[in-house]
Amino acid sequence: MNVEEIIKTSKKIPLEPRTLIHMQLVHNKIIEVMHSALKPFEVSLQQFNVLRILRGQQGKPANLSTLNERMVTKMSNTTRLVDKLLNKGLVNRCVCPSNRRKVEIMITDDGLKALEQMDEALLEAHKTIYKNFNQNDLEKLNDLLDKF
Repeated sequence: MNVEEIIKTSKKIPLEPRTLIHMQLVHNKIIEVMHSALKPFEVSLQQFNVLRILRGQQGKPANLSTLNERMVTKMSNTTRLVDKLLNKGLVNRCVCPSNRRKVEIMITDDGLKALEQMDEALLEAHKTIYKNFNQNDLEKLNDLLDKF
């Protein structure tokens, strides 16, 4: 199905806007598939991203600015994301002993276990997303995307 059929227009869309519309449609489909994979865990993509960042800290705490810097999707509501993960028991938050203005966040053991399960679910989602691509296609696509 082409872009014109998807957005239900009979006019041929010029190449540049067609490309942007196509990219938005692909983005939306990817988000939909990944969101569905995480739905059983009651975790958003942003919360998943926070958990992955914390796991990458390898036992060292992170603060809100570290999380903000490393987020795939930049946003100002990191505090709210951490609060939701805290309520689910997936992260801990404490005041830094050497700087009482700094809040340190760490992933819990339950968070690590849940993240492993989420990784498996997302691996299956990725297979769905990539099903029509071979290795060469993915390399070409990455080369094109690197131009951004």
